[in-house]
Amino acid sequence: MKTQAVMAVAFASTFAVATPATAQDRSDWPSTFTVGTASQGGTYFAYGSGWANFVAENLGVSGGAEITGGPVQNMALVHTGDLKFGLTTMGPARESMDGNSPLAPGMKMDNVCAMFPMYETPFSVTALSSSGITSIADIPDGATIGFGPAGSTSDTYFPRMMETLGVNFERRNGSWSDLGGQLQDGLIDVVAFAAGIPIPAVSQLEVQTDVNIIGMNDAEAETIISNFPVSEFIIPASTYQSLDAPSRVVSMWNFAMVNCDVSESFVYEITKLTMENNDKMVSIHKAARNSVPENYTKNNVLPWHPGAARWFNENGYPIEDSQIK
Repeated sequence: MKTQAVMAVAFASTFAVATPATAQDRSDWPSTFTVGTASQGGTYFAYGSGWANFVAENLGVSGGAEITGGPVQNMALVHTGDLKFGLTTMGPARESMDGNSPLAPGMKMDNVCAMFPMYETPFSVTALSSSGITSIADIPDGATIGFGPAGSTSDTYFPRMMETLGVNFERRNGSWSDLGGQLQDGLIDVVAFAAGIPIPAVSQLEVQTDVNIIGMNDAEAETIISNFPVSEFIIPASTYQSLDAPSRVVSMWNFAMVNCDVSESFVYEITKLTMENNDKMVSIHKAARNSVPENYTKNNVLPWHPGAARWFNENGYPIEDSQIK
């Protein structure tokens, strides 16, 4: 799968923080870095490209985002060192660590380390209001459903979830922007997508047309939680103008990851910058409200990078030596 680099061009007035990184030996720092994100129009790309800008501006290292197939491919790219940084969800991370990645079956991707918590990814369903689809049970037999890019978290888990709930469908892949256009044009019936909220493409779509953002009922949520590595999540009504009430769905945690061989001092400074400037992170994307150190316990899959672990341990968030690469 091809990737596309989008280099960050940061402006001091936008992302600079008041206190720059302390002068230190940077002899083992990379001259540039790239962050694996996902498709344009999704939260990963917005979050990852903004974060790359933020790091580049404040640490003085050229950086940028790369459009990829999402968490599954990011795990592979970071493991091999093709990318130094990436964004992933805990489900694909576990499968990749165990050697069950659909991109490289049998390869245990164990040279990937956790850096900091990002946010939860809700699995949400969207349909046009004109379709009359207001619940998962309303999805017609044989409906065409867009599940996001091939190999993404959406594409890895959402089809299985739909099958578990008894939905019979035709599968379509693409970015949210592409699938949103197909939905609006009547080429597909439903978009079932996993991304941090608000999803930029959904916010744009509901300005252009009336949409239904569909949650799960009690029985559906219980069935999915008992069969997949997810937990219950409530999408606040204020997230989208189309919601009149909170919407119950399920979610999976996301973490920023790094190749385990990247300089300890570089990763320490990145972790420090990110964890100590949540207001700047939230200005990049609202999902970063949950990019706070207290959520470090949500990682139960990846070993911690020594540089990241040092910052957490210094600041009262203990990580045992056995959890550090």
